[in-house]
Parts: sequence; structure tokens; C-alpha cells
Amino acid sequence: MKRDRFLKSSLIMIFSNLITSIFAFVFSMILSKYLGAEGMGLYDLIMPIYDLFICLICGGMVTAISKTAAVYFEKDDFSNLDGSISVSFLFDSVWSLIIICFVFVNAKYIGMNIIDDIRAVHSIQVICPAMFFISLSCILKGYFYGTSDVKIPALIDVFEKFLRIVIIISIITAFSLKSVKNTVTAAYLTLTFGELTSLVLLYIVYRLKRRHYTISKEYTPDKFQLIFDILIVSFPLCINGFLSTALSAFSALIIPRRLVSSGIDYNVALAMIGKFKAMSMNIVFFPTTILNSISIVLIPDLSEKLSAKDYFSIENRISQVLKISAILGIVTMIICFCFPDYLGQLFYKRDDIGKYIKFISLCAPISFMSVATFGILNGLGKQNIILRNSILVSIEDLILIYILTGIHSLNIYGCGISLLITSITSLTLNMYEIVKDNFYNPL
Repeated sequence: MKRDRFLKSSLIMIFSNLITSIFAFVFSMILSKYLGAEGMGLYDLIMPIYDLFICLICGGMVTAISKTAAVYFEKDDFSNLDGSISVSFLFDSVWSLIIICFVFVNAKYIGMNIIDDIRAVHSIQVICPAMFFISLSCILKGYFYGTSDVKIPALIDVFEKFLRIVIIISIITAFSLKSVKNTVTAAYLTLTFGELTSLVLLYIVYRLKRRHYTISKEYTPDKFQLIFDILIVSFPLCINGFLSTALSAFSALIIPRRLVSSGIDYNVALAMIGKFKAMSMNIVFFPTTILNSISIVLIPDLSEKLSAKDYFSIENRISQVLKISAILGIVTMIICFCFPDYLGQLFYKRDDIGKYIKFISLCAPISFMSVATFGILNGLGKQNIILRNSILVSIEDLILIYILTGIHSLNIYGCGISLLITSITSLTLNMYEIVKDNFYNPL
């Protein structure tokens, strides 16, 4: 029964991931239509700041709540389950408000000195509420994952991504937005509305589910112990995620500065970033949704086989995943390399991104296999190795981008060269760990 329930949950997650990825891709196509290359570049520079603070606010909370909820739910201990959710709401509300107030007050400084574009200030301010909404949504998603009711957050996520498309078109059309500043702000306002909708729906369903609990009226929760049990799991994950996200954010933010230092005009540099990262990379790396979905099933599958010490099956499964990722990468490379201009016209109605798609496609086979090896290590319980390798690769990426994008003849192509080198590095480091422990023999 447990295996059947897990398989059903995994299939729901895979299907919802594919649907949400399609909606997210359509959203990026719509944004490119209204924002243009320069606007997409600015949008892409603000997102790492958002991700960084989200990681600081609720990094690791989904995993921590999921594990805690699973333990209490299995024991039918609804009193402690309810107490854990309540105290987490209180803690995250206070913590997120502290971070949000800091970001809102310092939005002008972040926009002018960190992002280095005054037009980003209003966008930073409008995503502050989204940080609050997503911090509480993470708690509710952790609850649903822990109680093996994954279809609820999955369906809500699909609806929220679809709603973003409707909202962004409605706002831009209703207010006839034309400038980059106002249109990018509208895009992030859409994100905030989407997160609010997600939170409201998750909370409504949670309250309906809670009615079925039998909570002791004499129950007095030890709030400090409950929040301690959650933080002891989430805090290390938060720190780990924050470090990796911070390095990625630094890499993204130095790109326009290095392009400008190489003699390229700022607006032209921003347009390059939009066309290369926000458009071309979206097209080439869309198939990684399949690999990420496979990882959802792969992680528990390998964990189960490892617990049973079924090393033969482990090696077969790793071999299958690596072959799938390699084939998917090669097919993607061939399609993108042979029809780059057609893909640019098909998805973004542009005839000036074909050269970028063609160049990035060369990274696909190695990058796709690298993505697969992270899922394999996760399934083998090598989280510390993943953290170490991720940080090493992020530092390498930061150094390479700083050097390569500052060379005028390379300009934005330096990002692609860095991607190829870091993918080779991460694949080599990850495969070394997999082969070293005799989980896979490449010969």
C-alpha cells in the first residue's frame, strides 16, 4: 500500500511539474513579448535577489515540516501536528516580516548599488509581500507533502502558474504599459498576486483537512520544543541553500558590470542578458523538466534499494538515468543546433537569438548528465557531497564569468563557456563520488 501510494504521489508530482513548466515557459514567452530583450534582462537580474531572500526566509522549511508532519501523522498525533503548524506560522510570520521590512526600506539601495539599475526599485518593493506569502505557503506545502497528500499543492501550483499568465496580460493591457520599468514591475506584481492566491487556496484546504483531526482539548503544546525540532532540520538546509544561492546571485549580478567594463553600452548589455539567459537558455534547458521529474521518483527508489543493499539494481538504475539524460541532451543539442532560428521565431518571435541557442545547445549533453548526477547523489544520501560540489562549482562559475564576460570579443558568450566548463566540473566531481563507492562501473 505504501509503495502504491508513493508511486501515485510521484506520478502526480511528475505530471504537475511538466504542466507548471509549460505554463512557466508560456509566461516567459509572454513576458518577452511585452518586455523585450532589455526588459527580460532587467527581470532576470532582479530574480536572484528575490531567490536569495526567499532562501533566507524559508530555506529548508518545506523539508523540515514535511519530516515532522510525516512522523506525527503516522502516529495519529494530531495535537502535536497541529501545534507544529501553528508555531511555525508564528515563527515564520515574525521572521519574514523582519526580512521584508529590511528589503523594503533598502529597496532603493539594492536597486541602485547591487542591481545597479534604478528601474528595479519598484519591482523589489512589490515582491516584498510575495516573500511573506511564500514563507507561509512553504509550511502548508510541507504539511501536505508530509501527509502524502501531494495532489493538493500540485494542483494549486498548476492553477497559480496559469493565473499568472492571465494576470500579466490583464494588467499590461488594462494600463497600456509601455516602459521597461512599469512592465517589469507589473511582472513582479503578477508574481505577488500568484503567491497570494496559492497561500489562500492552501490555507483553505488545510483548514478543511484540519476538521478531521481529533485534537485533545487538554493538550498544551511545548511551543519552544516544537519549533526547535523544526529549526534543527531547516536551519542547516537554509544556510546551505543560502550560500549556494548567494554565489549564484553574485554571478548573475556581475554579468552586466563586466559587459559594460568590456566597452558595451549598459542597455545593450541588458538586452544581451535577456536574449541569452532569459530566452535562449529557457529553450535549450526546457527538457531538464523531464530529468527533474525523474529525480522525484529516483531519490526514494535508490534510497529503498540502498536500504535493501541491492547494489546490482542500484547500478542498473543509475545506468538507465545516465543514458536517458545523455540521449535527451544529445537530441536537444541536435534540434537546437540545426534549427536555432526556427526555435527563436517559434517561441519568442525573434530572429536575433538563433546564434545564442546554437551556442548554448553545445552544453546540453554534459549539462543534462550533470543534472542527473545530482539526483543520483541525493538518492544515495550524499547531501554533504552535493553541498560541497555545488559550492565549488558556484565559486568556479563566479570566477569564470568575471573573467570571460569582461573580454570584449567573448562578451555574453562567456556565460556559455562558463556553463560548459562548470557542467564538466560538476559531472566529473559527482561521477567520481558515484564510482568511488562502487555504485556504478562505467566500463
